[in-house]
Amino acid sequence: MREKIVGQEFDQERALYHLSHADVVDCVFAGPADGESVLKEARDIGLENCSFSLRYPLWHVEGFRMANSTMDDKTRAAIWYAAEAEIADCRLEGIKAVRECRDIHIRNSHIISPEFGWMSHEITLQDSDIVSEYLFLNSKDVILNRVKMQGKYSFQYMENLEIRDSQLDTKDAFWHSKNVTVANCLVKGEYLGWFSEGLTLIDCKIIGTQPLCYCKDLKLIRCTMEETDLSFEYSEVQADIKGHVVSIKNPKSGKIIVDSVGETIWEDSVMECHGEVVIR
Repeated sequence: MREKIVGQEFDQERALYHLSHADVVDCVFAGPADGESVLKEARDIGLENCSFSLRYPLWHVEGFRMANSTMDDKTRAAIWYAAEAEIADCRLEGIKAVRECRDIHIRNSHIISPEFGWMSHEITLQDSDIVSEYLFLNSKDVILNRVKMQGKYSFQYMENLEIRDSQLDTKDAFWHSKNVTVANCLVKGEYLGWFSEGLTLIDCKIIGTQPLCYCKDLKLIRCTMEETDLSFEYSEVQADIKGHVVSIKNPKSGKIIVDSVGETIWEDSVMECHGEVVIR
């Protein structure tokens, strides 16, 4: 039999510590005691229509489902060291909401959380919007589908990342990341993809200055580029670009096929550069 906790308020330290095989419905985690870690070390729990306003509520939790719930900006570091979770139709607003987690799946949710998703793996985010900085830093095996993202320094030091049908308004994205595929996305921001390895962009629209420099094994397939000056400096690249590129500078190797380019710059190189630029 599963325990069911309905319509209660909790504000004490570790109020439901190590709760197991239970459903928590219509409950509020807030109050004058301002207790931390209310559901720490919980196992196999369901959270439905709950409201959180206390720090560190879901640490070391394994097997939880949270739906139609809110975590306000006082819910700092809400989900750490957790595993095997489904989060749907929620609002997450606390800083550092997910860290060192595994097998977390989020959908139909609204997220405002600086430093979201650090050092985690097997994470999916779909049909959601998120505002964050350093999003998914040093994480791996992450999938984003139909996500609207805003913030700086996203997807750095990541490995095995797939993003599809999304809008990314960012800068310094994908730095030092490995094995990243971005398909059918709008990618807007400065200094995209520097120092990446195995970055592939397919059917994407890329906007912003000095993109895709110092890359290894870079591929662009049927992409368009706007306001992209000083592109591809010192990159190993194979690219097929539709439309116009403002300028291309010192590609290290490979071939860039483009409909037109405002300027191709071969000067002040600090290494041997013999990339080929072909006007279609």
